[in-house]
Amino acid sequence: MKKFFSLLGSFANSWTGTIIIVLSFIFFVAQAFIIPSGSMLNTMLIGDNLLVKKFSYGIPTPTLPWLEVKVLPDFNNNGHLITGDTPKRGDIVIFRYPLDPKIYYVKRNVAISGDEVLYTKDGLWIAFSDDTPYKQDSTKTMQYRGKTFYYDPYMAKHKGVHYTQDSLDAFLQLDLYSQSGEKIAMTKTTLDNGELAFYKKIKEGTFFMMGDNRNNSNDSRFWDSVEYKHVIGKPWFIYLSFDDNFNIRWDRIGKSIESLEEKMLKDN
Repeated sequence: MKKFFSLLGSFANSWTGTIIIVLSFIFFVAQAFIIPSGSMLNTMLIGDNLLVKKFSYGIPTPTLPWLEVKVLPDFNNNGHLITGDTPKRGDIVIFRYPLDPKIYYVKRNVAISGDEVLYTKDGLWIAFSDDTPYKQDSTKTMQYRGKTFYYDPYMAKHKGVHYTQDSLDAFLQLDLYSQSGEKIAMTKTTLDNGELAFYKKIKEGTFFMMGDNRNNSNDSRFWDSVEYKHVIGKPWFIYLSFDDNFNIRWDRIGKSIESLEEKMLKDN
């Protein structure tokens, strides 16, 4: 046994051993990710450096970092070496951008298979396909096609969710795109009161991802829901954070997103 541990120590201290250990950690445990934009403000800040927990939803098929070259084939044909749980409503998820899988995105999962989504000038409305505690968190409801839609229920528990008024309005952007013939994921419709809206029913096995900064996020409203094969993991904790002037945000280092959200709840 002593000889075994001696050989193991020698292997770990070699260049080959170090590379294998580091790659194994990246493949199966965690990978670094930097928040590059303000789409998840105020839950996540630009300059937050995260470790992504890669075993949250199974184990993604390993790829070499930066090169994005697959190390193993996609045996299960679902982007995962080991199939696991799927994202739940309200989860913050790191995933591959469906239109260019080499790019990583981070958004909140707001709707799952069978849910129906409306986006109006007031914001997000969801008709849930099953009973969920999020129904209790909505401040108002609306009837459409005989179903009850709940107004953005994520705002109650996730205080980073907001509608910034001084940025480009996502509803107007959807309308402009639809008028110009540019492809969007949602269908233009008319509500019972005659107002314009955009509608989407979430397909089986997909997840409707949106930024918490609702009016400043390129997300599923524009390029459709995310399939499980593109799901990578969820944020684990922030290992480094700095602002635009490269000042370190010491109060965020070592914190999980859940703990930061709990603090936001208490502060409100």
